Amino acid sequence: MTKNKTILLTGTGITAQLLWEVSTNENIKVQLSESAITKIKESREFIKNKQEKETIYGVNTGFGAFSKIKIPQKDIQQLQKNLIRSHSTGVGSYFSIAEVRAIIFLRANALARGKSGIRLEVVQALLNFLNNKIYPAIPEQGSVGASGDLAPLSHLALSLIGEGNVLQNPTGETEYYFQTITKTQKTIVKLKEQNINPLILQFKEGLSLINGCQVMTAVGLLSIYKACQLIKVIDLSGAMSLEALRGSRSAFDPIIFKERPHYGEAETANNILNLLGKSSTLSESHKDCNKVQDAYSIRCLPAVHGAFKQSLDYAKKTLEIEANSSTDNPLVFVKENKILSCGNFHGEPVAMALDFLTIATTSLSNISERRIAQMINPNMSELPAFLTKQGGLNSGMMIVQVAAASLVSENKTQSFPASVDSIPTSVDKEDHVSMGSISSRKLRTVIKNTQQVAAMELLCACQAFDLLKPLTPSSTVLKVYNFIRTIVPYAEQDRSFFEDIQSINKNIKNGEILNLITKI
Repeated sequence: MTKNKTILLTGTGITAQLLWEVSTNENIKVQLSESAITKIKESREFIKNKQEKETIYGVNTGFGAFSKIKIPQKDIQQLQKNLIRSHSTGVGSYFSIAEVRAIIFLRANALARGKSGIRLEVVQALLNFLNNKIYPAIPEQGSVGASGDLAPLSHLALSLIGEGNVLQNPTGETEYYFQTITKTQKTIVKLKEQNINPLILQFKEGLSLINGCQVMTAVGLLSIYKACQLIKVIDLSGAMSLEALRGSRSAFDPIIFKERPHYGEAETANNILNLLGKSSTLSESHKDCNKVQDAYSIRCLPAVHGAFKQSLDYAKKTLEIEANSSTDNPLVFVKENKILSCGNFHGEPVAMALDFLTIATTSLSNISERRIAQMINPNMSELPAFLTKQGGLNSGMMIVQVAAASLVSENKTQSFPASVDSIPTSVDKEDHVSMGSISSRKLRTVIKNTQQVAAMELLCACQAFDLLKPLTPSSTVLKVYNFIRTIVPYAEQDRSFFEDIQSINKNIKNGEILNLITKI
């Protein structure tokens, strides 16, 4: 883990990789760059002069359907405080520590772009929370993803002003920071412990803290990072299943993909061939068999895995653009002498991309489960039913496949696009919304389920290899098999296979399995 690293926030340059690093490493410190400080100050000075003479939405007016109501100068601070209090209506479980760190980081980055008209102290307050490991208790539910993630971001802002609650955050390993935490304490108590003063909001600052899609983008980008690792694992599990089923490599010939040049297909086929190597005793044993073609879950692996990779690239690109965008309303343009009301806070681009990736991930889990079904079916695998020698007395991998089927079915129920729904809010002032935060949470669930299915496929492939001895798979696949056998032994008889699945899944999450692969 990186120690004592400092990241300069500029309003640009945020990637899924960087967000993951900041979110899962509390030793990283974040500070504003000089260029960001200059832009923030210029923006604040500009709007300060304007608001004294003009009526500006959210600065000296009410919000949403109350935008026509002018607020006198004496009530401006109370206006901003009331906004945060009234919008803190989230319910449900709290976002994890990693997700809260990501949300704070992205919100600070958006404000660092200098288009918000807020004081420097506001961004510094966000970074103080991040650097001092103060994590607001932000409920997951309650955002429609249109004027930004209003409810969850309001809970973030509520802690900044010394109200609401923060998470109790004992340190732990990286994966710990993705667990749900229920224990909280009053924010004001935590701030006093660390000798930090609550933020006193001035004009526009409450609005600037909550306008934007940083919640759905943070949760989505963390899932995208996991998805980038997941597809490598499922390419690997697919290659291992192909070997276990003694499938043909002809469907992966590079000349095929010149005739339908979807780049994800060619990339996948090449990766599978690299994993398989030139040959193995398993592949040689079926060189002249009467099986002309493999099932689709093997033969069409490049098409399905490749389509996932292309949807992943699209989602990653879209959310990285969002992570480096100004999402306030109104936006302040100093050089152009303009303050413009706009809809940059609307989550539709993010929501659609996340829904697309959720659908793609469900298809990925589906084809993985189908390969498990192929391996346990003696008519397809020519191996003992359910990969056990004493069928009847033992059930073997029977319910491993059932569990995989259950997860895939659950994924399908999560794949209805949240972004196609819209319920008008704020007495029809906000008459079209994105539901993007729902999209991000659904993707998170589907990726978690799919990782479990991948662990099940690896478990079944390794069991098949034992039944195929003395034949052996390719050297790279054999390396993975040997590693898995150090944590999960061959199942001569039935046992509690959930422990095997957990062990393999743990080594997927911590990267140990992928570290074995040099060509992936």
